[in-house]
Amino acid sequence: MSYPGPSALTEENIRQAPKALLHDHLDGGLRPSTVLELAADCGYDELPADNPVALGTWFHEAADSGSLERYLETFAHTVAVMQTPDGLSRVARECAEDLAADGVVYAEVRFAPEQHLDAGLTLDEVVEHTLAGFEEGADNATAAGKPIRIVCLLTAMRHAARSREIAELTVRFRDRGVVGFDIAGAEAGYPPSRHLDAFEYMRTQNAHFTIHAGEAFGLPSIHEAIAFCGTDRLGHGVRIADDIVVGPDGTPTLGLLANYVRDKRIPLELCPSSNVQTGAVPSVAEHPFDLLARLRFRVTVNTDNRLMGDTSMSAEMLALVEAFGYGWSDLERFTINAMKSSFISFPERLQIIDDVIKPGFAVLLG
Repeated sequence: MSYPGPSALTEENIRQAPKALLHDHLDGGLRPSTVLELAADCGYDELPADNPVALGTWFHEAADSGSLERYLETFAHTVAVMQTPDGLSRVARECAEDLAADGVVYAEVRFAPEQHLDAGLTLDEVVEHTLAGFEEGADNATAAGKPIRIVCLLTAMRHAARSREIAELTVRFRDRGVVGFDIAGAEAGYPPSRHLDAFEYMRTQNAHFTIHAGEAFGLPSIHEAIAFCGTDRLGHGVRIADDIVVGPDGTPTLGLLANYVRDKRIPLELCPSSNVQTGAVPSVAEHPFDLLARLRFRVTVNTDNRLMGDTSMSAEMLALVEAFGYGWSDLERFTINAMKSSFISFPERLQIIDDVIKPGFAVLLG
């Protein structure tokens, strides 16, 4: 009997692969057409372009500055049109549909409820409308033959003082589609240890959390997130490579922190294209993803912000394939890494790995 052999590693074929996504921002993944329509509905007149193509190009070019702080400024426009029940639920619904169409079978999508209160919604209402949108989008995706399990992380802004409140909100909704907590925003000057109260509360509640660390700021940010805050995962964490020295003969030597992260299997939510945009790395080809993967850190592939990065999970995986020569078995390993690291229950993780991810890749592996 003959077998067809592996499928070609094209973007279209990668789109057919079952993918797991841990780091995706709801307010960074809107369709440009939706931004325009919601802006018209709510009377927001500060958009920098008046058609979807030009607006999408503006977001990508404005985010492509090499500075995390300037990158974050683009979110003023997306957050502005996500202040109403209809705006929140629509963005969440379309997020689920778009991810499913790209072959994502499991997604943890995060957003900061505290940024969506301008029209008078309460924090609870913001979360309720967003979760309703995710549920509707997942139902639509299933009806289209592209089922997705989509859950939510609630983010507190590290420059604000509402992290304990958002942590409590996370626990309040943890049986309704919220699976974890996060802090995000500019790292420099806002260390994670400023939010110890929130992280201690999450631990007392046996609840999961991740922390944006090691993106624009270096090893001290990662050290604090782990040693002081007890994070389950590292949001980005790309700067852990600063603690690895590769000798002239190619032999790597890991520092104490890098060894600890690897030994403890702390997942790295790596976002290759975004890391280039914010200046964390010069290019995808120079990204430490491959070094970390070869050293068997628990690396995962993520989108971060699909609108600002003009990207998708398939595009991120293709970029890694082109940069480092990965094959289907590598992409499967990165996907299983992500699924193992998710914040849903252990039996649910195994079910998706065994019944969805492994069979899906088996087809592509031939």
